[in-house]
Formats: sequence, C-alpha cells, structure tokens
Amino acid sequence: MKPYAWSFAITASGFWRRNGRVHAFLSVNGVQKMPNLGTVLKAEISRLARKEIRAEIEALRKASSTYRREIAELKRQVVQLERKLRHTAKSVPAPAAANEEPNRFRFSAKGLRSLRTKLGLSAADFGKLAGVSGQSIYHWEQGKSVPRKSQLPKLASLRSLGKREALQRLGAE
Repeated sequence: MKPYAWSFAITASGFWRRNGRVHAFLSVNGVQKMPNLGTVLKAEISRLARKEIRAEIEALRKASSTYRREIAELKRQVVQLERKLRHTAKSVPAPAAANEEPNRFRFSAKGLRSLRTKLGLSAADFGKLAGVSGQSIYHWEQGKSVPRKSQLPKLASLRSLGKREALQRLGAE
C-alpha cells in the first residue's frame, strides 16, 4: 500500500499515523467505527490552513518588526537633524530683509519721561510731536505699553530737539 501524502493530527476521535499510513476510528459505546470521510477531510483542511496561516503570519511579523525598527531609526535621524538645524540657526544670524533697516532704536520709559520733562512739554503736546495721543505717551512712560517699531524712529528723532525747536514745531502744527 502506498502511504498518504498528508498526515492527520491526533484528535479525540482517534486519528494516528503509523508507517506512513493514516489510521482512524471512532469509538461509539465501545464499538470502533470508521469515521465519515467528510469529517476526516475537514479536519485535515483545517490543520493545513492553520499551518499556512501560521507561516504567513510569521513572515508578516518579521516584516512588521523590520519596519518598526526602520521607522525608529528614521525618527532618531530626524531628531538629530532638527538639533543640528537649531544649532546652526543659533550660530548664523538671520539675514535682514533688503528693504528693512536693522533695529537701531531702543526704547526706555524712563528716557522718554526725562526727554519730555527736558523739553518742558505735557504728554498731550509731546504726543502731537510724536504723532500719537497723549494717553499713549502716558502709558509708555508708566511702562503699561511700548511703542510700535514703526514709531521708534520718530521718537529717536525727537531726542535731537531742543526746547525752542519743539515749541516751534508745536506752534506750526
């Protein structure tokens, strides 16, 4: 007799393999009977399907593990590159825009107050010279707010004024 090309798992119904031959029996009330061919085929197909699925899943697990490892390495590289970028950004000054002057003007609330008192002007009058309201001048002096960058050049130009020139400008307006 020719041995079968496939094997059976031992189950409660009594399958076993000996000398390349598959033996099966059912025990019903102590009487051994041959199993139904459909039952035998179903059991063998299920076993082979589980075996194939196990092999495929193992391949997928290995691929997934490899991908995760590669992703982790790429994330480490991104972090390194971001650190290098921050380091180089700190060491190299940012280029100024072509039409923009570098910020040469500094603002000090105390300096603004002393300039206004030196010129002998009220906050409202000084605001007229600066092109802002008197309330803005008051807030700048108190430190409640600061002038915009666009207003700093105008305030800097007022530093060079004397008392007479400031009064003349106020009288002309």
